[in-house]
Amino acid sequence: MQYTYLGRTGMKVSRLCLGTMNFGMNTDEKEAFRIMDMALDAGINFFDTANMYGSLGDKGRAGWTEEIIGRWFRQGGGRREKVVLATKVFADMHDPDDGPNGGEGLSAYKIRRHLEASLKRLGTDHVEICYMHGYEPHAPWEELFSAFHNFARQGKVDYLGCDNFAARQICSAQEYARKTNQLGIVVSEHRYNLLSRLPEIELNPVCKEQGIGIVVWSPLQMGLLSGSYKKELMPDQRSKKFYGKIEESKLEQLKEFTALCNETGEKEAIVATAWILQREGITAVNIGPRTVSHMDLLQAAELKPSQEILRRLDEIFPGYGEAPFIYSIL
Repeated sequence: MQYTYLGRTGMKVSRLCLGTMNFGMNTDEKEAFRIMDMALDAGINFFDTANMYGSLGDKGRAGWTEEIIGRWFRQGGGRREKVVLATKVFADMHDPDDGPNGGEGLSAYKIRRHLEASLKRLGTDHVEICYMHGYEPHAPWEELFSAFHNFARQGKVDYLGCDNFAARQICSAQEYARKTNQLGIVVSEHRYNLLSRLPEIELNPVCKEQGIGIVVWSPLQMGLLSGSYKKELMPDQRSKKFYGKIEESKLEQLKEFTALCNETGEKEAIVATAWILQREGITAVNIGPRTVSHMDLLQAAELKPSQEILRRLDEIFPGYGEAPFIYSIL
């Protein structure tokens, strides 16, 4: 397994991050344990979860995924000690005790309540990374950074991250952190893949300039880049839930991509993930296996696509280029 520094910090993480979004809803506890054991044995030391994971779907419940991870940690064997653990706060946890503060958003009040609850579910006294799982326009950075700093002083959070922030929001946060001599945001998690290259215009360059690591979610665009378009989608597959019928232009791209992968003898999902790992500034790719069979994505960490393959991928899925140059040709 390859490792790299988390942004400008001194901590190293595996270039593949184990995403746990499926645990509970689509992946039962026994299978989730097998996946986490396999990931740890393969050298993945970076696990990603969120307080609201497990709540999607009619039979879901917020916090379910963290509870499963907590029970896995309690098996011992150095499981917790070997893992760089990230969780998130922002979502509605459907807790009646939150009252009017129960919706999506961030505040010192909500950060305290929800992060303490996450630590309890996870069965740990700290997390290495806490992400702001969305941008809060009503709370000033003074409030939010102070709340996270309090947890850092108690040894309950090591680093702060953001999830799904715009480039301007990251810059605003970092400017406040500099003025107050704080470390600020060290990692951004956002969607980036062959079908979704918009971050190349501003978000990825801003992270590079600010020394912020990038963790990519949805590397397979909800499964479309795994070849799922070629078969009848199961009701629980995210590609079916989020996209339904695929646009004709996108379908042609996917067919060309499949043909290219067939030439190389590699699976679509492995090539798509390996492509992201070759992009400048990428810290890790968040893989979200639903079954043990999906752990074949481990091969992506070792695959180095040739320059010719990278060129052809750019032809099939054209990128944008960085601002401001890109704005003059749009």
